[in-house]
Amino acid sequence: APPRGPESLHLVDSDYLGQAAHMLSKVSSWDFDVFLFDRLTNGNGLVTLMCHLFNVYGLVQHLQLDVVKLHRFLSMVQSDYHSQNPYHNAVHAADVIQAMYCYLQETKLSEQMSPLDVFLGLMAAAAHDVDHPGINQPFLIKTQHHLASLYQNMSVLESHHWRSTVGMLRESRLLSHLPEDVQGIEQQLGSLILATDMSRQGEFLLGLRAHLDQQDLDLHLAPHRHFILQIGLKCADVCNSCRVWPLSKQWSDRVCEEFFRQGDLERKFNLEISPLCDQRADSIPAIQTGFISYIVEPLFAEWRRFTGPSALSRAMTAHLRRNKARWKSLLHDAQPRPPDPEEGIP
Repeated sequence: APPRGPESLHLVDSDYLGQAAHMLSKVSSWDFDVFLFDRLTNGNGLVTLMCHLFNVYGLVQHLQLDVVKLHRFLSMVQSDYHSQNPYHNAVHAADVIQAMYCYLQETKLSEQMSPLDVFLGLMAAAAHDVDHPGINQPFLIKTQHHLASLYQNMSVLESHHWRSTVGMLRESRLLSHLPEDVQGIEQQLGSLILATDMSRQGEFLLGLRAHLDQQDLDLHLAPHRHFILQIGLKCADVCNSCRVWPLSKQWSDRVCEEFFRQGDLERKFNLEISPLCDQRADSIPAIQTGFISYIVEPLFAEWRRFTGPSALSRAMTAHLRRNKARWKSLLHDAQPRPPDPEEGIP
């Protein structure tokens, strides 16, 4: 007879952990299913993934990190995400970490990035949306939220994510053995996290395009490596549209559910409903088609120019093209059919 009680639970746990370990052996695959990984790790996907990648890169040894402090910091970050958010939660953070790792494996990056660059890239990916309230900056401003006042209505959420990360770094004392470097690391993390502000999309896109046109990117230079990390994080943050359709659609449904929840709040309190947040007027296919056309395609076109036609960039481009076509098809199907003038004529 199978064991009962704690022994049987232990066997189940071991089985799930074994499956999670198997998934980690394929963490560089672009088809990595972060939703499954989160279930197999019992909601500890962010911590498990980061600990694994720190081992892959030998970052504990390179930076002489205390593994207890590291685990404490990562646990704080993971628990500071709001699990009730459909989209901006720890699973999204884990997804961005995995995408960032894939980008760091691209030849252009892997040959030039230092251990500190990799550390910054992964840490920023993990913490870039920490303590996200599930509502956007315009909502915080028009409701006179204290965060909007604190950050003077500029990059409100991103500034909060950064300062929250700094607070947890200091509380965990993860970098206390690097007193001369701490301030610089905190500032660089801030620069990376602040780059995810969608209102700065044009600024970064123009900057990358100018570098590529002039062919003057030199990844031997620390500022240029940092700029590419910013672009990589921006790509990782919006890469859902470049994933395989079952994953991509699930993310799309989740982000729109979060938008619509905000719209319902705005309607409840007689506030002007924010763009994309009115589920009575905005459809998921329309939102996603516009997002891909105006945000994702221009960014990933320049990213592909930078990385070259690698296997990963080709896969992302193919998924993006197919996903856009599917959303367009769904959008067409959802359109009301114009009345046939001959209908009803005897």
